[in-house]
Amino acid sequence: MKIFTQIPEELPNTPLLDKVSYPEDLRSFSSHELKQLADELREYLLYSVGVSGGHLGSGLGVIELTIVLHYLFNTPEDNLIWDVGHQAYPHKILTGRKEDIQKIRQKDGLAPFPSRNENIYDAFGVGHSSTSISAALGMALANKNKETNKKTIAVIGDGAMTAGMAFEALSHAGHEKPNLLVILNDNDMSISENVGGLSNYFSRIWASKLYKGIRKSGSSFLKNLPQAYHLARKAETQMKAMVAPGMIFEELGLNYIGPIDGHNIDELLEVVGNLKEFEGPQFLHIITKKGAGLDPAEDDRIGFHAISKVKPKGAISKVSPKYQDVFSDWVLDMAKLDERLIAITPAMREGSGLVEFSKQFPERYYDVAIAEQHSVTLAAGLACEEKKPIVAIYSTFLQRAYDQLIHDVALQNLDVTFALDRAGLVGEDGPTHSGNYDIPYLRCIPNMLIMAPADENETRMMLTTAFHYAGPASVRYPRGTGPDVKVKKSLDKIEIGKSRLIKEGSSSVVFLNFGSLLHEAIKVCEKLDLTLIDMRFVKPLDKDILMKFLPNATMFVSLEDGCIAGGAGSCVQEFCSEANILIKSKLFGIPDKFIDHASRDEMIEEVGLTAKQIEKSLSKLL
Repeated sequence: MKIFTQIPEELPNTPLLDKVSYPEDLRSFSSHELKQLADELREYLLYSVGVSGGHLGSGLGVIELTIVLHYLFNTPEDNLIWDVGHQAYPHKILTGRKEDIQKIRQKDGLAPFPSRNENIYDAFGVGHSSTSISAALGMALANKNKETNKKTIAVIGDGAMTAGMAFEALSHAGHEKPNLLVILNDNDMSISENVGGLSNYFSRIWASKLYKGIRKSGSSFLKNLPQAYHLARKAETQMKAMVAPGMIFEELGLNYIGPIDGHNIDELLEVVGNLKEFEGPQFLHIITKKGAGLDPAEDDRIGFHAISKVKPKGAISKVSPKYQDVFSDWVLDMAKLDERLIAITPAMREGSGLVEFSKQFPERYYDVAIAEQHSVTLAAGLACEEKKPIVAIYSTFLQRAYDQLIHDVALQNLDVTFALDRAGLVGEDGPTHSGNYDIPYLRCIPNMLIMAPADENETRMMLTTAFHYAGPASVRYPRGTGPDVKVKKSLDKIEIGKSRLIKEGSSSVVFLNFGSLLHEAIKVCEKLDLTLIDMRFVKPLDKDILMKFLPNATMFVSLEDGCIAGGAGSCVQEFCSEANILIKSKLFGIPDKFIDHASRDEMIEEVGLTAKQIEKSLSKLL
């Protein structure tokens, strides 16, 4: 493997990669040429992500695996499914998207993850973790019923394996026995001493056709001798258990092989080539290095998980605090005042702003890995024992714990605070990561407090309010930086359900803002002389201020960084209906469609939420 010390700033020379338009082009290559191709692909990936920004570390770790899978299998006829899809950039490059990779995650460019709408080689659309085995099993069972020879392969990371869904799928696969290859890409450890030693030796034996043949014929003979069969099976199990960590997968009904070196092309060719011919569900465990081939990425796997565009030398970037930084400062300050505070995150320590908290309060910090359901019910259990749990989670990932949110937290009216990062339009990661739906799915839950801050200081105050609220409470805030409002260090609360009047205009139109787009609302209301209210609370609504202004108004306008259907504006409409207030309304928010990847600003413009667009739309109605 060629090792790079920095991301190339010039387009590399890639003579072998230039010959590969689609996977069939590489299938005539020798194993030596495949190794050269791996070096060229790694260098091209480094350069391309430097140009575009995006996910880097995971893709570098599966260069060799990606090449081998497309070399050995007849893709796209055979189904290749990537879990989450962070690691799918090399796959995209080898499947007809080499030139386009430099515009990945950009508006009208390649999707950040595999997408069935983008390319025939993307067998399944992904974005959230732990779905690959279930999807692959569904395809394998369909092909089994159709009696085809199509192969199905699922590649899943060690982080995604922590989710219950992955084990549910493995258990079902072990029961149904379809032809399915599951590859566990384990990049959470360096290659240990036993890989390449005894374990490696036995893994190659177990994946050999000779062993498989002997095992099959021996089983057929010994099944006529029940006691002998039982003893032979027990001896095999014990031998495997001594040198392999995969007995849990054997017990689920899969043939476990591994661990093997995921960067050794020759070994991958041999083992995967043999497994390709085996009947039934196979489980291959490979060890890789996240960021493999780039020294800084190998040393800092988290920092190089995803990177921004490589900026020209001498370029100066404006550094403003992000909403996650506001949360980070707040949770530290609050923890110092109240020892009951416990912070929980499902594998989002860095993204949610809990790095410093984990260092200062390790005994009050729990990273539960990719297990969103568990994170919520864990918080419920802590709350039952008079702790004050804070669940720091992205809006899009809280969707995965909806049942727990309702039954384990809200139904028992437990004191749990949800810090919902990445609410609304998140930008380049696209529709799989958009936090557009939390207002509708939260506001229908009894006992739930829902707050939407307009700026950094409101965020801090609302987090304090949520913490002191005796019940489930949520604070939704967007990705990135705010309007640069100075944050007070005090831990002030807001009166529950209390809005703030920003401007009282001469027009008979009342503008109700919910959340982070207040700066756009201010521009519109200044131009059109509208009354502007920062509502702050979606649930409960400030009914007093609505009763003060709406009965005498001709129309209300609502603005939210979330979906219109079932959103905050809909909530006001419901209130007007109940209060017998006959009034026109115009709701601004995210329409009933998925919004493709682009920058957050481009997304906001696409759905018509800029001040200029809102003003133009309202001018036609006034």
